[in-house]
Amino acid sequence: MFNLKNLMKATVIGFGLLAAQSPAFAADQTTQPTIVLVHGAFAASDSWDGIVPILQAEGFPVISVANPLRSVSGDAAYTRSLIDSIQGEVVMVGHSYGGPVITNASNGAANVKALVYVASFAPEKGETIAELAAKFPGGTLGEALAAPVPLGNGVNDLYIDPAKFHAQFAADVPAEKARLMAIAQRPVTDFALNEPSGDAAWKNISSFHIFGTADKNIPPAAMAFMAKRANSKKTVVIDGASHVVMVSQPKAVAELIIEAATAN
Repeated sequence: MFNLKNLMKATVIGFGLLAAQSPAFAADQTTQPTIVLVHGAFAASDSWDGIVPILQAEGFPVISVANPLRSVSGDAAYTRSLIDSIQGEVVMVGHSYGGPVITNASNGAANVKALVYVASFAPEKGETIAELAAKFPGGTLGEALAAPVPLGNGVNDLYIDPAKFHAQFAADVPAEKARLMAIAQRPVTDFALNEPSGDAAWKNISSFHIFGTADKNIPPAAMAFMAKRANSKKTVVIDGASHVVMVSQPKAVAELIIEAATAN
């Protein structure tokens, strides 16, 4: 007889938030911190595919969240429900828009050990993503967006024009891989990019930062500014890396996550 409960227990971590799964699944397997990966706008959970095997090989439980990309506050609340369900320590990893999500979701969470910002925003309270993106020159995302898709409530979904995706988002990724990423990209709302952030978890939780010098979505100078402001325990800058540094340089990103997970 088909047993749904047993199937859910056996589900491999990495398919997003499975609310019906046992809240204690991570603690049952290991005493290592659970690594929670939060993708950003114009990406999907599979953007972490190169990272997950490296982390699992080191014994870390891994969860890749299917980030809704609707609003910073709402996406953070969604992610916080996952954090609160995990027994044991957690390392939160956010890419791009995922940075504001982990910044808000982790605030006040006693089990979050570290924050890892991967080509990411790390906002202060009251700051918006749009504001931070415009704080320094070098970002060209606005020029690469396709026509907004109205949702009928005064809010629009935003996509990167597939013809511009490779050069804008993933220039150091093979063309065929970038083509598939462009097709699979998930939209973010313009509301999310303009919603003020809440209290910043990086003020009380150690943060680690990694980004590339060829990022066209977030100016590298902006990420350096945010890392310094957050008193980053370690900042890694990869020469020539694009916005999807976790895709093009998975080993370097995984190494920083492991360092954050094992730091005292």
